Amino acid sequence: MEQAKLIITASNVRPGQPVHRKLPVDPKTLIHKQLLEGPFWQRIPAYSRVSEKQFFDHRWQARNSITRLSKLLAVLQAMVPQRFYDDVAMGFRHSPMSLRISPYLLSLIDWTAPQRDPLRRQFIPLGSQLRPDHPELTLDSLAEQADSPVPGLTHRYRDKALFLALDTCPVYCRFCTRSYAVGIDTDKVEKMSLKAREERWKAIFRYIGERPEVEDIVISGGDTYQLKPRQITLIGETLLDLDNVRRIRFATKGPAVMPQKLLSDTEWLDALTSVVELGRRRHKEVVVHTHFNHPNEITDITRQAMNVFFERGITVRSQSVLQRGVNDNIATMQLLVKRLGYCNVQPYYVYMHDLVKGVEDLRTTLQTGLDIERHVRGITAGFNTPTFVVDMLGGGGKRAVHSHDHYDCETGISVYSAPSVKSGYFLYFDPIDRLTPSVQARWQRARDRKRMIDDALDAANVRRATTARASAVRAEGNAALDSAASSKTTPG
Repeated sequence: MEQAKLIITASNVRPGQPVHRKLPVDPKTLIHKQLLEGPFWQRIPAYSRVSEKQFFDHRWQARNSITRLSKLLAVLQAMVPQRFYDDVAMGFRHSPMSLRISPYLLSLIDWTAPQRDPLRRQFIPLGSQLRPDHPELTLDSLAEQADSPVPGLTHRYRDKALFLALDTCPVYCRFCTRSYAVGIDTDKVEKMSLKAREERWKAIFRYIGERPEVEDIVISGGDTYQLKPRQITLIGETLLDLDNVRRIRFATKGPAVMPQKLLSDTEWLDALTSVVELGRRRHKEVVVHTHFNHPNEITDITRQAMNVFFERGITVRSQSVLQRGVNDNIATMQLLVKRLGYCNVQPYYVYMHDLVKGVEDLRTTLQTGLDIERHVRGITAGFNTPTFVVDMLGGGGKRAVHSHDHYDCETGISVYSAPSVKSGYFLYFDPIDRLTPSVQARWQRARDRKRMIDDALDAANVRRATTARASAVRAEGNAALDSAASSKTTPG
């Protein structure tokens, strides 16, 4: 004890101060607080004279959204060369999603280097960057339609259902899982129709009301940003009137791509707030789930919009997608997580990219997700730390990335089980172009492909059997110890 006192006394710490006190950091290094502000949109030729009042009007944003390549050319003019437009045209010829991008989002792209810009990559495809689809891909890779008891409702988890209220969005993401339904038809996909029709919704409400185990409803689409205020009220109040429904989530990418709506569409915001408050009075949770993928999507306008939600007591959570060339590195994901927390948005999930038609260039490996998660955990509070998940092919649901039963980095095959969702095994595949040339060649041969998958399933079975045996041995050992302890303490 005396020796410890001597060591402390010998230090330069003033009396009463902790021995290992951390010095305060330079505020300039806290870049998650440094949000883009000012008239940044005026860098775009067509927006050079657009006032702040105009730019902050959601109606102006919607009217001036880019929906055709010719309109993109008219807005950007000479900012990019003709070969870039030609590359974009080729990209959309092979895309399941059509073009729709807001002026706000367009203004955040670095048009001096659009080929590598992380926001451009998410919404505007370049033909020169496309990769062949994975051979195991299907259009509805998550089997949402297979788990659909009525059109527009997916009931996969016992107590949760996904309500697809509509099939339009304020912007169209290249990587959309629901490219089978969202947006207009393209050269590659004839869409399933899920229009915002109240007659269609009645069958959904009836089904939910008849299933007492269903407590959690995700309202998505499409995007709930596109619902009219009276539709927000109708859906919210109808669901809250059902005794079994305890939780509702309104899903929207809107705050990331058109935050102006939350600052200028008072009627829509009031409708959502009323549903949230009604839920609170009935002791039911109503929240917003949104979707940010890159820290550059978060500006001072975002902060103002999220402040409005916060002031109204509306909880906002974010679900991100891990994408190659967008956020598949440690520094970017750490900054995204910190910046979301700074704006009172809780990072909830980071998804491994689903197998989606026409976007293999955006997918990355499971190992990348495992490595990034290791570095994200611990940089901030646990409730602001996202869980990295894989949404399983074939409808196995979401599994934590590290919970695989088997993962072979060489073949790029991972195997998961989801005993509380469905029986059997579920597979995820790394992008083939990230594998060695010899393994890429094996993936092109159907016989080799089947053999690699069978070997992965066999390995998962062996691991599961080994784990089960080890658990049984531990259980027997614990029982023996309990028995011995009991015999010692029981009076003879």
